[in-house]
Amino acid sequence: MSERERVQADEAKGPPEEDPRIAGEKHPVARMIGIGVFASLVGIAITLQIDWFPEPASTAADKIDTLYDVLLICSVPVFVLVMTIAIYSVVRFRAKPGDMGDGPPIHGNTRLEIIWVTIPFIMVTALAIYGWVTLDDIEAKQKNDMVVNVTGQQFTWTFDYPSERLKGAKELYLPVDRPVEFRIHTKDVIHSFWVPQFRLKSDAVPGLTTKIRVTPDREGQFEVVCAELCGLGHSTMRQFVHVVPAAAFQKWASDQKQAAGGGATGGGGGGGGGAAAPNAEALFTSNGCSGCHTLAAAGATAKVGPDLGKLGKVDAAFIRKSIVDPNAEVTKGFQPNIMPQDFGTKLSKQELDALVKYLLESQQ
Repeated sequence: MSERERVQADEAKGPPEEDPRIAGEKHPVARMIGIGVFASLVGIAITLQIDWFPEPASTAADKIDTLYDVLLICSVPVFVLVMTIAIYSVVRFRAKPGDMGDGPPIHGNTRLEIIWVTIPFIMVTALAIYGWVTLDDIEAKQKNDMVVNVTGQQFTWTFDYPSERLKGAKELYLPVDRPVEFRIHTKDVIHSFWVPQFRLKSDAVPGLTTKIRVTPDREGQFEVVCAELCGLGHSTMRQFVHVVPAAAFQKWASDQKQAAGGGATGGGGGGGGGAAAPNAEALFTSNGCSGCHTLAAAGATAKVGPDLGKLGKVDAAFIRKSIVDPNAEVTKGFQPNIMPQDFGTKLSKQELDALVKYLLESQQ
């Protein structure tokens, strides 16, 4: 039978019989929409009562929180209405046990299809524009901003302050109410620089420099988190940002420069005359060692690698080889290929000598 003949046969039968599952029911669509609207209002009220984020600590936080609330207000009704119609249809129009017959023929509804395509399109477009305007406002360049270079490395962060001529700081200090431009790099894998109270984060991608701008507006100590799984020591890649008054920041920067410039002096071997030797503890933290190892002398407590303060009877040659060729002899209970294998080229001879001496003297 051709398609035309099949259509003619259906027409000859007259209109389809009413589905007994909805016999006598008036306006089922209106009922579903009513249930969906009520559930949406309840869902919006609940989601807006939840504290999704910690206390804000930057000028961008309120704008981002408002944007998030708008997204919730728009997305909750869409989700609830779709699920309401789906669940209502499954429950109300389900086949009874033993019913193997076909359901009534249902044809498309052009008007309904246009509505459910147009409304989400307008909603998504409006949200995209709102998000772009908010992001453009947050990322606008500010006057008197301070550049901070952020470097991620398994499993630590280090911070350079070009304007203060300060490099390798292991904790982040910022003056309150001063705009900051973070320029984010990585020495190895992808990391993600995130301060939850600032509401902003950005990936650290090998070979690229990513940027974010923020103006901290509340004094305090907040956690710096890596939000990208970057290896076994990922969970230990946490440090702190200290937002302090401008005078306190300048004092901290001055103290850091003084400490870095006046490290351990020669006379103990490896230094060379009276010239200043590299600061071994700063080398230990800035090169990510504290992100994987425990070392009481440096205040490090990570457990990815062995406790470097309890190596037993070792000599300088063993420590040096463990740094430059970490897979040569792996301590039982720990995995190979975790520690970066480029310290032999990344560290100068003076830095390597200072680090070996520091670790040797730190044995308990």
